[in-house]
Amino acid sequence: MTWGGGGTEPVRGASEPDVETIAGELLDQALAERRALVQLCLYALDRARSSGVVERIEEGLSAIGVTALRPDGERFDPSVHEAGGVVPTDDVTLDGLVAETEVVGFADRGRTLRAPIVIVYTAR
Repeated sequence: MTWGGGGTEPVRGASEPDVETIAGELLDQALAERRALVQLCLYALDRARSSGVVERIEEGLSAIGVTALRPDGERFDPSVHEAGGVVPTDDVTLDGLVAETEVVGFADRGRTLRAPIVIVYTAR
């Protein structure tokens, strides 16, 4: 960067990137790295054997806006849940509700990263 004719304002050379460009590139890099770390945490969660480790990773993810989706007791919605199976019930009030979450889903600030896989009650 050079300084123009006695003024206080710098004159940018054609080859020098501006601050906004650098900031944008750094933001893009940081977001890509965040996505990679979140995916790594989900991979580790799927393989964790200790409930304490699972809890700690979920707490860490939650602190950055990534929440676990366990829709037990909610109405099954194929647009946000994946059916992994059904369990018959004689209680018609349970028909169509999620009985159990088989695989926990995750959302990042409301955007689904992975849909939960659930078992759904069905009336006999």
